[in-house]
Amino acid sequence: MSAREPIRHVLLIHGAGGGAWEWNRWCEVLRARGFDAHAPDLQATDAGLAATGFDDYAAQVRAAFVRLPRPRALIGASLGGLLALPCADAADALVLINPLPPAPWAARLPARAWPPIVPWHRDARLASTRRALPDADEATALYAYRRWRDESGAVLRAAQDGIAAVAPSCASLLVASAQDEDVPPELTAEWAAAWGADCLRAPSPSHVGPLLGRGAAELAGRVADWLSAR
Repeated sequence: MSAREPIRHVLLIHGAGGGAWEWNRWCEVLRARGFDAHAPDLQATDAGLAATGFDDYAAQVRAAFVRLPRPRALIGASLGGLLALPCADAADALVLINPLPPAPWAARLPARAWPPIVPWHRDARLASTRRALPDADEATALYAYRRWRDESGAVLRAAQDGIAAVAPSCASLLVASAQDEDVPPELTAEWAAAWGADCLRAPSPSHVGPLLGRGAAELAGRVADWLSAR
């Protein structure tokens, strides 16, 4: 990549139980700033959601990403951040937002028993969505509540067991919420330091808040500034 050639193409990967809709505000901000932003929906394999594995999602991410012209950036949130790591070799910049960590940091997250299909759509409740998004307005909470989807337990078990990854050679930024019950910000900061990545603390008090909270547009602008400076 030429030092004078700016990054203008971006792929955004959503987290577990979510979808491309999580990136609506980010795509608006990035496109207004001159970026060609794409946010695909991760898809279950033909064998069904329970048979879908981490590598199936990672292959979808790579296939979508390599279609973008270079220079290009990959942005992932939560599970999407972990899914971005196997594709980092094809990126000119990497942004991970409250990402599920790879090994060895994954071992320090609370262990959970994941069923073959995690029924986040079936069991969705507006009240629990509000609790998960304390920094979102009522309309956003309702929008999210109607769109949560079920997830592959196999994918989440693989993430919990720890995905092997190495520090990417491209410029990297890890964003951590000020408060996050799923991925502690201190763990993300430690990971960023170990990999020599930039680290940005977002004011959000929740795991998904950087994408859906009231400060989402401002944070997207800060990330756009970081990308423009690469």
